[in-house]
Amino acid sequence: MEKLEALASVSRLSESVIRVLGQNPGKFTLQDLNNQAPTPTSSGKQRPFTLVDTGEGREEYLPFLESAFGDANAAVTSSEVDSAAADVSDIIISHWHPDHVGGLPSVLALLKRLWDQRNGNAAATFKPPRLHKFPATIPISNTNNRLPSILESLLPGSFTPQSVWKYHLTAPRPAHTPGHTVDSICLHFPQDNALYTADTVLGQGTAVFEDLATYLASLGRMLEFCKTEKAVKLYPGHGPVVEDGQEASVDDVDAGATIYSAYPESLWLPAAHGVTLHLRKLEGEGVVKRMVGRRSIPAGNMWASERRCDRGR
Repeated sequence: MEKLEALASVSRLSESVIRVLGQNPGKFTLQDLNNQAPTPTSSGKQRPFTLVDTGEGREEYLPFLESAFGDANAAVTSSEVDSAAADVSDIIISHWHPDHVGGLPSVLALLKRLWDQRNGNAAATFKPPRLHKFPATIPISNTNNRLPSILESLLPGSFTPQSVWKYHLTAPRPAHTPGHTVDSICLHFPQDNALYTADTVLGQGTAVFEDLATYLASLGRMLEFCKTEKAVKLYPGHGPVVEDGQEASVDDVDAGATIYSAYPESLWLPAAHGVTLHLRKLEGEGVVKRMVGRRSIPAGNMWASERRCDRGR
């Protein structure tokens, strides 16, 4: 298995984006969930931030999120920081999975506590963040979908509901990219030439998906978008930043072209990388091996099974 790159719990990825790990490492979450806290670009003040995803609700996450707010505000003069402004004006949920939404109640409670500490008995009123999530195009019947019960449990006034998908800022720009889930989105950060991919593309390893055809179509659109908008970097929901989001090897393309030959050629490139990662995993387990030395086949582009299959008579 590919060794996971060590990531700091709080990292500034650019002048516009801070990454805060969700403190939930695991088989499917890699190092942790990467929560993004993009700073505003239309104002000189550091507050308010826009928070992308909220983690799964680990208590260890909150101190790191709080420190990220403090470090960002400490970088500017006190006259530029408005104490009456909330730390977060908007929360964007990339999709319904528990490791992205489970921390919503505790994050909202943190935001209210931080505001109360700064303002005390001031006449100003706490302005809760707006909550944004793309509506599922079909009902989500999965029993792990905790979002409806989480929203029902929230205290009145802790957030501003958004019943229809809206976004009030100019950046980041959302795009619906289903496949990993029906409600998955990506976010374009034009000032960074970057695309936040949530779980559609990971920083290491390969993503899982609910629907292969839909997933491939979304990958194709993302690839074309990156080319058109010159979004060279990917900010994944799990794992390190992908510095060259359009890079793919010849091996990946060859594998994808064979397995996905029934799909349009424009989809082979994004699909092929995941195929090769699966084959490499099987190679490590001794299930397949990479073939070399065959005429007309470039070295490493052909694979063969290491195990015999029992066939029914």
